[in-house]
Parts: sequence; structure tokens; C-alpha cells
Amino acid sequence: MVTQDAVLDALRAVKDPEAQQDIVSLGLIRDLSIADSQVTFTLAFTTQSAASKATLHSMAARAVGRVPGPDIPLMLGTRGRPGMFENRIIPVEAHGMKMMSIGLLVNDREPLVWRGPMIHSFIQQMLKDVNWGALDYLVFDMPPGTGDAQLSLSQVIPLSGVVMVTTPQEVALLDVRKAIAMFQKLNVPILGIVENMSYFVAPDTGKRYAIFGEGGGRKLAEEYGVPLLAQVPLDPATRQAGDEGTPITVRVPDSVQARAFRELAVAVQRRLDELAALRPLPKIG
Repeated sequence: MVTQDAVLDALRAVKDPEAQQDIVSLGLIRDLSIADSQVTFTLAFTTQSAASKATLHSMAARAVGRVPGPDIPLMLGTRGRPGMFENRIIPVEAHGMKMMSIGLLVNDREPLVWRGPMIHSFIQQMLKDVNWGALDYLVFDMPPGTGDAQLSLSQVIPLSGVVMVTTPQEVALLDVRKAIAMFQKLNVPILGIVENMSYFVAPDTGKRYAIFGEGGGRKLAEEYGVPLLAQVPLDPATRQAGDEGTPITVRVPDSVQARAFRELAVAVQRRLDELAALRPLPKIG
């Protein structure tokens, strides 16, 4: 998950143009809070001009937006560096999948504070310099928001579609709406909505709790006229399986959570087939 240290490292790259010091050293970051990968903080401005305040606010938001979320190599139980063959990267295989991540190329505790050109270059490398071989699907796990990663990927390769992931509460829906608007402007099809942490079932009583509210994912899907692909429950066993490098679909394949993920995969596949059938045939001559 996103850590406080990673967020502060990202914010240290933001410098006050008047004081020529980073905003963390200046003590401008207050009330930093991280919940479900949602980062909030207060910029405690002092004598900065109005223009500097606006600039620092924008830069700080963009810096935090580039902080990676969950560590995919950890969640898939992969270790070590990928191999090379004929100057191309050999993707790591885990649980029957080929996988590449920047997490395989840097030290575990090394923060990633990237700017636009670096993100664009890495995406190009993942597409051109990795020997993927024959694939059924190529899935990119993007950070939340409307940052350089999403824009660069959309410009580099024609995307079959995007899956938007949200939690039920309204504050999460705001960010997803912005991301949907961006992809619509880029003419990238929206495959549908996934509502993560949709509910929690108490293991002792079987009672269902809507910890983060309810109905947000369905509301968003209806608002944009796209399918609600899945409602994935909040589950301690899923978290533990990810921490230990064995996905819940492998560890407990008959569980409710594993079924939810498999049904999501089927729904995405069906949606891709539907959109492919609507594309016009290529013109010859």
C-alpha cells in the first residue's frame, strides 16, 4: 500500500520557488493521512504569494499522484531480477502469467518519484523491450488519477479499453469521474466499473457491513451507461494472500472472493468481445 514515507519522498521533490527549499523541509505539509490508498494533507502556507500557492498546490497533487499503489511483485510472490536475451527483457512468470514491474528493477525501499518523460520512457520500454511472446491479453495496472502514466500509455498504444476501479464512497467517485472524462477525450472505450471493498462479511456472524458506503459503483456505472463488472468484497484472507505472494484465486479457489475475481475476468472478456464486434471493418483499396 501507499506509505507515508513514499508520499513524503514524493513531496520533497516539490520546491517553493521563493524559498528555494522543498515543501517538506519548510514544514508546509500538515495532517497527512492515508486511507485505502487515498492520500490527504494540508498545505500550511505562510508568506507565499497567491501565484506560488497555486503552483505548489498543483505540483504537490501531481507528485503524490505518481506514488505507486500495491507492490505487484510482492502480491504475486516473485523475487529477483528478470533475465535478458538478445538485448530484450524476459518477463517473470508467476502462477501461469507473464509479468513485468518496475518493482523488479529497483530496490525494495527505493522510492519512485517520476516525472512525465521518465514515465513515458518506461512505458515504451515495457512495450518494446520486453519479450512478451504470444499473449491472450496485455493488462496494464495504472496508478489512480489522470496523470502522466495514463496519458502516455494512451498515446503509445491503441487500447482496447479501460476498467475503472473505485470504492463505494463519494470521495473516490470524484477521482474516477475525472479519469473517465480523460479517457473519453482520448477515445479509449470504458469497459466498465469495478467496485472494490464493496462490503465486508463478518466471519463470526455472517452479517454484511457496508464499511465504505454502498451503491457508489452502481451509481457511477449508470451515470456513464457502462456495466458494473464486479463488486469485490473486503476480505482479510485476500489481503493476507497478497502479502504472502499467493493470490486468493490460487490459495482458496472456491472462496467467494476468488469467484468474484474470476467472474470479473469473464465480464471483462465478454465486454471486449462486444466492443470488438461493434468496430467497423477495415477498408480495402
